[in-house]
Amino acid sequence: MQIAILLHDRFTALDAVGPYEMLSRVPRARVDFVAEAAGPVRADTGFLTLMAGKALADVPRPDVVVVPGGPGTAAETGNVALLDWLRTADATSTWTTSVCTGSLLLAAAGLLDGRRATSHWLTLDLLARFGALPAGERVVQDGKYVTAAGVSSGIDMGLTLVGRIAGDERARTVQLLTEYDPRPPYDAGSPDKAPAHLVEELRANARFILAGERSR
Repeated sequence: MQIAILLHDRFTALDAVGPYEMLSRVPRARVDFVAEAAGPVRADTGFLTLMAGKALADVPRPDVVVVPGGPGTAAETGNVALLDWLRTADATSTWTTSVCTGSLLLAAAGLLDGRRATSHWLTLDLLARFGALPAGERVVQDGKYVTAAGVSSGIDMGLTLVGRIAGDERARTVQLLTEYDPRPPYDAGSPDKAPAHLVEELRANARFILAGERSR
């Protein structure tokens, strides 16, 4: 089984690395980080670079596609080469997945038309503009499409997929091995729980990042 994790300019690191930590433990699976051109791809903070070992053209038919999000997705929704690769890969994939705003790329490629999907809470409403049906859940599966909400949700998505691919027992083993037993020190991980002033502050600060998508 070949698992392709897409890297694009200004992706969010945990969107890619979270699913990688889960899916890399699927028996007999190969995980490849892919990008338009093989080589280093810088994450959104500018502090971290991941290496794409293969170019998109080298991986036309992966079994699993993982698309991370990040502020760079605003520009990538108009990247014809990337969207064409998503359509080609999806034609033969067993699973097509995303984390955070990565679902906007799947939707922009026309892969989520009429399907339930999720995204980061700041961009959830944008899915409808691309023909998807927004669902405010942490992990959403609609057929072979599995989308995760913001950033850390990619770990849940990856673990969910391990269960779908290799069975519940393997998924439990991976969960135990990675000691994935989250007990956050604060209870502000969703807009429903966080203080209202923080929610509004993030909404205001995110507008310039989302300008590319909102203008569509």
